[in-house]
Amino acid sequence: MSDEFMLDTDDLARRMDGAIANLRTELASLRTGRASGSMLEPVMVDAYGSMTPINQVGTVNVPEPRMVTINVWDKGLVGKVEKAIRESGLGINPQLNGTIIMLPIPELNEERRRDLTKVAGGYAESARVSIRNLRKDGMDQIKKAKSDGMSEDDQKFWEAAVQELTDEHIKVVDETLETKQAEIMQV
Repeated sequence: MSDEFMLDTDDLARRMDGAIANLRTELASLRTGRASGSMLEPVMVDAYGSMTPINQVGTVNVPEPRMVTINVWDKGLVGKVEKAIRESGLGINPQLNGTIIMLPIPELNEERRRDLTKVAGGYAESARVSIRNLRKDGMDQIKKAKSDGMSEDDQKFWEAAVQELTDEHIKVVDETLETKQAEIMQV
């Protein structure tokens, strides 16, 4: 290996891990027919003049498999939280009980489950594209070093290292997608 060129594979791996973390966040927001506090993460509430995540205006709990509750801390925000949930596109109808908002999670029909698996597949493809773009960045660095005098053996070594990193991360994306799709299709 050449002493002059060192590809920062740790940085590449960290950036690929970021793509996977982003995928997991997106998948967590998909409704699977089972209650989960994370499904409310993308919902923002207009609180105190700025858009605020729901978990910063109240306590989100999952008391039973088909129910999410939000205990809103400020009584004045209950209406805004309810409105944000209605307008979020989650397909959940909030029910008020004082400062507690209850969100009964309805059963998903077969067609909606298929649609959600397609959405999950789209999220996974975006993650794969991000990882491939990072692979391309790594390969471009290697090509530049090759033109600056890197030996062919070193080039092959670094290309193999980048490809191995890419393959590992694509495999994780595929496994994550498979798990989520199974969860969505489970009745």
